[in-house]
Amino acid sequence: MHVQPVIFENIAALMQRVGLPSPLHPLITLVNYDEYKPGLADAGSQYLLHFYKIAFKLRFNGKAKYGPGSYDFRDGGLAFVGPNQIVELSNDLEEHEGYALYFHPDLFYKNPLAARMHRYGFFSYSVSEALFLSEKEKRVIKSVFESIATELETQTDHFSLDVLVSQIELLLHHCNRFYNRQFLTRNVVHHDLIDHMNSFLNERFEKKEALVSGLPTTQEIAAHLKVSQRYLSDMLKSLTGQTTQQHIHSKMVEKAKELFGNDSLTTADVAYALGFEHPQSFNKLFKQKTGMSPAAFRKLLTPISN
Repeated sequence: MHVQPVIFENIAALMQRVGLPSPLHPLITLVNYDEYKPGLADAGSQYLLHFYKIAFKLRFNGKAKYGPGSYDFRDGGLAFVGPNQIVELSNDLEEHEGYALYFHPDLFYKNPLAARMHRYGFFSYSVSEALFLSEKEKRVIKSVFESIATELETQTDHFSLDVLVSQIELLLHHCNRFYNRQFLTRNVVHHDLIDHMNSFLNERFEKKEALVSGLPTTQEIAAHLKVSQRYLSDMLKSLTGQTTQQHIHSKMVEKAKELFGNDSLTTADVAYALGFEHPQSFNKLFKQKTGMSPAAFRKLLTPISN
């Protein structure tokens, strides 16, 4: 029997449910698990949060799936949850160590940060795509968390909201920087992911599966690689300068050029073979990517007769 997740519209309701102190500010709270431990009456239950959560752990226990491989999480790091995502309350008290920062989108709805939140794609990553931190990076993150804690304990004044929002944005900037470092330093795993993606695309086009299934989508590729769509796109952008969609299009153009070498295939045949329902859409995309129409490209392949 499927059990619906418990929905929490605000942070105070969640804190009350798990037996943690009430927030000092209604739209943001920072839990230090060295000082407080949540009640485990709801262990195994699923919660749907209408706010953000950043978990900062000095160490993660055990191993977790990370792309096609796995990594030891003992070094610790950060994990992220965005609004309307489902989390599960662990029954392991050791999982509740470090810090947890909760903040509601209403905290910055009048601030420019509201329009910039989409840039922080790691709120769409899965838990297995956590941010692993060096000792130096942990100190940086811990200092920001401590600054937020200090501000929350300071008497509210006209500047409190701006200070809190700026501290959150500073934290997010650091996370972007450290994720970019992670993409680069864990390049063996990430290049394996790219190889698996290219193999998937090659096989899709070579076996003419696109003719039946359509042009490959970012959702299909991410599911095949067992990573989240946003993580895959951000990782590719960091390493290659292209998003997943751009990689799909590049592979498609590469295969189209190969098929154009077959004089028995019309441009429409090539478009259908690559998964396009309408040749016009293929022609438009091909020209956008190559700077010339399919017909113009085919002329380049035609030998000049004497």
